Amino acid sequence: MFFSIDGGDGVGKTTQIQRFCSWLRGRGLDVVACRDPGSTPLGESIRKLLLDRHDLEIDRRSEMLLYMAARAQMVEQVIRPALASGKTVVADRYLLANVVYQGHAGGLDVETLWQVGRVATDRLMPDLTIVLDLPPAVATGRICRELDRMEQQGDAFRQRVREGFLAEAARRPEKIVVVGASRDVERIAADICAAAVAVLGSD
Repeated sequence: MFFSIDGGDGVGKTTQIQRFCSWLRGRGLDVVACRDPGSTPLGESIRKLLLDRHDLEIDRRSEMLLYMAARAQMVEQVIRPALASGKTVVADRYLLANVVYQGHAGGLDVETLWQVGRVATDRLMPDLTIVLDLPPAVATGRICRELDRMEQQGDAFRQRVREGFLAEAARRPEKIVVVGASRDVERIAADICAAAVAVLGSD
């Protein structure tokens, strides 16, 4: 089974992914957690380039392709082998993030991004994506560190990111579930687990 958890920056993905993985392990599942971009030597190098290099000009299309390359490597080196051995994968972001950040928010064609993404991942998609939703002003206020290159793109960009996630969830309700992230951690975690049970089954 393959899950991804996504949403705008500062919505609390890290906390909820940790809780979700613990819950899955409590059900007896062997869980592999990964982050996109990252989780491979190539992916981590691309991650540093994309997020930490404030001095480097990266065109939006180049940015998109770099994310795709990191994801392609993660699929082949981490996700596909894990699934083949019967493990459950939980990804911190996946293709949906590309579609939203570079498409809805960044101005690239959304359908083209989905098409390129299907090639990059060899059509390997999550069984369920959970989007944590929070107003951008609230989410940004939660980030207690220096903002990375993507996080520094302004309030209007962050608002388009939120709208993009909600739009894609509305288009694919069978695959993308929105969970409100303005509540306490336990209630958010409970909703994530409830959404997962609908896919995993109650046993």
